[in-house]
Amino acid sequence: MALIDEIGKITELLVSREAAFGYFLTDGEEDVLLHKNEVKEEITEGQKISVFIYVDSEGRKTATMTLPEITVGVYGWAKVVDVNPELGVFIDIGISKDMLLGKEDLPVHERVWPTVDDTVYVTLRVNRNGRIYVKLATDQVIASISHKAGREELNKDIHGFIYRTAKVGSWIYTADGLKGFIHETERRQEPRLGEKVNGRIIDVKQDGSINVSLNPRKQEALLDDSEIILNYLQSRNGAMPYSDKSAPEDIKDRFQLSKASFKRALGRLMKDGKVYQKEGWTYIKENESK
Repeated sequence: MALIDEIGKITELLVSREAAFGYFLTDGEEDVLLHKNEVKEEITEGQKISVFIYVDSEGRKTATMTLPEITVGVYGWAKVVDVNPELGVFIDIGISKDMLLGKEDLPVHERVWPTVDDTVYVTLRVNRNGRIYVKLATDQVIASISHKAGREELNKDIHGFIYRTAKVGSWIYTADGLKGFIHETERRQEPRLGEKVNGRIIDVKQDGSINVSLNPRKQEALLDDSEIILNYLQSRNGAMPYSDKSAPEDIKDRFQLSKASFKRALGRLMKDGKVYQKEGWTYIKENESK
């Protein structure tokens, strides 16, 4: 098989000859360089060794004795190490060269692109010019590595990585090996592709996949929402032009809360004697006499 067919794969080659800067390996028809920086153990001419074939920055086929877990057709989890808005994101698969996940394979909105240290489940693909690119796992691939959840797992806390994003929701693969969906109403903001998130199971579907909520439980949410309102009041010297009469869209724009959540949290703060309302404004209680 020609070496071009081995790009992105692990293959066995013969050590043909030594050079000042490394070794030339051969498949019997074509040679490829194994640079001395990529030699991981002592080798000799005539020996057969396993190497990973890739293309360097100059477009030349080259070899490394560092054998990555992620190769063409073989999937694995890998971290993002760099983001280039013009190109896409670069992924560390374990060799000296980082691999590109092109912008054409990323979400349309850059705000949900992976950032450095996010984790994605990927394989490699090779284009017609022999260039290697990263390829994201499809829904079917994630399904193939998932197991089915049982009803006893309802309301269980989970964490995992986002493997697909869309306006209607996000798809997650959990640390327990479950495949799940997060509806847009079950998240306060859209998580990034590859982001690690914490949530809870709110439904187990017939096929064994799960529905997940990233929203806190009601009591936790009430405390969190109250803190959001208090922090905003404190940033404005204890007064804000929002009350339980404010328009839902104004509340959503400012606090990323629904009108109902805002009213519940505000009601709690008023019941606890921390804030009061007057003429459409809300004030921290200590400022009442001012």
